[in-house]
Amino acid sequence: MPSIIEIKALKKQYNPPDGVVAVKGIDLDIKQGEIFSLLGPNGAGKTTTISMISGLLTPTEGDVLVGGHSISDAPLEAKQLIGVVPQEIALYPTLTARQNLNFFGKMYGLTGTALKERISAVLDYIGLTDRADDRIDEYSGGMKRRVNIGVGLLHRPQVLFLDEPTVGIDPQSRRSILDTVIRLNKEGMTVLYTTHYMEEAQELSHRVGIIDHGEIIALGTQDELTQMVGEEDSVILMVPEVTDAVTEQLCQVVGVSACKHVDGEVRLLAEDGRTALPDLITVINQAGLSLQSVEVQEPSLEAVFLHLTGRALRD
Repeated sequence: MPSIIEIKALKKQYNPPDGVVAVKGIDLDIKQGEIFSLLGPNGAGKTTTISMISGLLTPTEGDVLVGGHSISDAPLEAKQLIGVVPQEIALYPTLTARQNLNFFGKMYGLTGTALKERISAVLDYIGLTDRADDRIDEYSGGMKRRVNIGVGLLHRPQVLFLDEPTVGIDPQSRRSILDTVIRLNKEGMTVLYTTHYMEEAQELSHRVGIIDHGEIIALGTQDELTQMVGEEDSVILMVPEVTDAVTEQLCQVVGVSACKHVDGEVRLLAEDGRTALPDLITVINQAGLSLQSVEVQEPSLEAVFLHLTGRALRD
């Protein structure tokens, strides 16, 4: 597959020369027709990266080519190929969904019958035709997110950027958005999807880039990435009063290769999680602590992130 997006040495430093470097020289190609997920914790540089790729933020160094057009030198041509769904709701709350779509459609250069037909098609696609003439401030969070997506689809882009589209919404709305992403991709849309939810990246993605502290630290298909941690299991123990000292003891259990605790949740990597469990439970019991729950997971992107950084995605 040819690359529809080529990211070359992309860097963003705020208030140079001494300010924070949010993105540290990323090189990345996104193939036409794929769902590519940028996975990382909050503050990793996902939104800054997607803002530069979409032309909303000027890079300090580097460039992005969208369909062969430089976002720096030919921004109009590049932006015509892009639909952007920002993390924050970017709608006028006192206008209806139809009025919002009409406004943004005109911003894209659509007019007349073509605009009306496109608005009707998008409303049908996002499942809000029956609520099209209700004000946005009367919508649930999930419905607002769907209109946000609709705005990004109005001008029939070749690539759709979605920045954390499921944050803060209910499970049913989240499921609807994920299904929409899958449907769009099956219809030929290339999708760049940012998230800190490992399970979303696992479900959606053809390839995943793991980003941390402004750098891509791993890149590949899910199979390629999980091979980095071999066949190790993730073991998750809920121990509300766990201490650093006890966590260190858990790390010493035979077969455990990495461990971390956050807010009473201990996450470990082990060659065989179920075999290691009796010794792990013994350490907790000897420390006089309460074990509330145990979960053993097969190799996952969460395990890859823990392996590479020593931290859980939610840290």
